[in-house]
Amino acid sequence: MTKDLFEKKAVKSAKPEPLSARMRPRNLSEFVGQAHILGGGKLLRRAIEADRIASLIFYGPPGSGKTALGYVISIATNSVFENINATSSNVNEVREIITRAKRRLELDGKKTILFIDEIHRFNKAQQDVLMPDVEKGNPILIGTTTHNPFFSINSALLSRSQIFEFKPLKIEEIIAILENALKDKERGLGKIKINMDKEALKFLAKASDGDARRALNALEVGVLTTNPDKKTKTINFTLQAAEESIQRKAIVYDKDEDAHYDTASAFIKSMRGSDPDAALYWLAKMLVAGEDPRFIARRIVICAAEDVGNADPQAIVVANAALQISEFVGLPEARIPLAQATVYIACAPKSNAAYMGIENAMTDVEKERTQGVPDHLKDASYFGAKKLGHGVGYKYAHSYKDHYVKQDYVLDKKKYYIPQAIGYEKKIKEWLEKLGSAPGTG
Repeated sequence: MTKDLFEKKAVKSAKPEPLSARMRPRNLSEFVGQAHILGGGKLLRRAIEADRIASLIFYGPPGSGKTALGYVISIATNSVFENINATSSNVNEVREIITRAKRRLELDGKKTILFIDEIHRFNKAQQDVLMPDVEKGNPILIGTTTHNPFFSINSALLSRSQIFEFKPLKIEEIIAILENALKDKERGLGKIKINMDKEALKFLAKASDGDARRALNALEVGVLTTNPDKKTKTINFTLQAAEESIQRKAIVYDKDEDAHYDTASAFIKSMRGSDPDAALYWLAKMLVAGEDPRFIARRIVICAAEDVGNADPQAIVVANAALQISEFVGLPEARIPLAQATVYIACAPKSNAAYMGIENAMTDVEKERTQGVPDHLKDASYFGAKKLGHGVGYKYAHSYKDHYVKQDYVLDKKKYYIPQAIGYEKKIKEWLEKLGSAPGTG
């Protein structure tokens, strides 16, 4: 079996565990955060306290408490607790655990809880091995994942489990965790004399981006690498020390995973919603995370066509220019035309009339009876076309006043493009209304 994440060692190892591992909560009263699923009277809390949990999937960002809660359950349960990490496990190991779980239930009447860290790393075959026995309730599965389980875990396994989403920890919750570590003399840094600057503590909590593990490890690095005052033997943990200990924060943004698409979705919806500040924030997040600028530029072009449309025809020109310029100059300068286009699209008047028009027209083409081309619109450029009646009766628009003449351009007329009275599209609407009242004589 793989090394137990929750194993309690009688002999101290040569390399001590990091502060984040030492400060794992030992019971629910020590657990900080996730009140929406662990608050008083909540289902998950009641199930843990009663030792009546069913199979669970914990989904959320790193350092939000998924593994920590698994540790709490391992202490609280009367079931036998086994754990593996999906990155280093295999089908044979899973089968061995299931065999032991069956034997244990038959001989001792005890159930087994199988904790699988990073369960999204299991392939379909590994997940399929679990399903029959998880469905019977032995072993009880607890899986943790940073990836959206609806994308990364078999639907059959999901249907046999309760899914709980963990949120990034709030700044005040991270501060509480750090303060506990500073006070704890047994597992934390309580034996060290530390003069902690409040601004430094707040900075660590904020820069950790909701990740308690990252905040605790940064605190430990900062404390252990700061020389104490020679007279007082006290470590003065300043804002500068905090900044040095945490360095640049990692952006939770896995390409081709849900964080990638969620951020892109927020970016587009912010432009559509005419919020340039929010749009710039999501643009910055994608750029800092290393997103391909071409992917970003494509989203801007699509938004210009779909959401701005003819309310400001210049929007698609600006968006296309940003696409071409960003490819030409590359990063880091590409951020400038991308930002300009983002702000332009966000601030432009909006109309999705052209987009809805093509959507509705395509729906009719796909689902309704396909219309033929009226004879007077058919190609009449070849010999014999007129004998077939092709092109006969066609009226050339430029031969008429205002370059318009009323005639049928489709057999079954239906309204697809409905211009809005906003921006430039207001002029289009007025023009079409004028044409609609034209006599159409010639």
